[in-house]
Amino acid sequence: MNTLTILLWTAFLSFLPISELRGGIPFALAKGIPWYWAYPFAAGINVLAAPACWLFLSTLHRLFLKMAWYHGLFGRFVERARGKLKRGVERWGWLGVAAFVAVPLPVTGALTGTLGAWVLGLGKGRTMAAVTLGVLAAGAIVTAVVLLGIGGLHFFIKKI
Repeated sequence: MNTLTILLWTAFLSFLPISELRGGIPFALAKGIPWYWAYPFAAGINVLAAPACWLFLSTLHRLFLKMAWYHGLFGRFVERARGKLKRGVERWGWLGVAAFVAVPLPVTGALTGTLGAWVLGLGKGRTMAAVTLGVLAAGAIVTAVVLLGIGGLHFFIKKI
């Protein structure tokens, strides 16, 4: 597999909702890309998911609100969620979104963080800052775990 193909697959995995950095960084490292290239590349691609998600949500939501069935189902849901969770948003704000995105577990990435911030009514700028901070932290955690795992495996195998 050539480097361009590896980078394309890394970008695809980093942008995908379920895998995000948890798939992109280990894939790139397993294919021989050095960590100091894999981490910023995968994190940069993952950060791009946030504005794409925000654009998708804000555009489609406004269009779909014109449909009665959507407005009845999701319009009220979004407004109710914003009302009930307003106190938590006022308390934690964008730092809460950053902490949520920074946890490198399934369903806690850039796309879910952007969706949550959008539903909660956070502004676009604060959402993008929070997601960027969270992605950088999650990427560092994933990179460290993969490198420590590989290093530990090499150490263990050499002892046998």
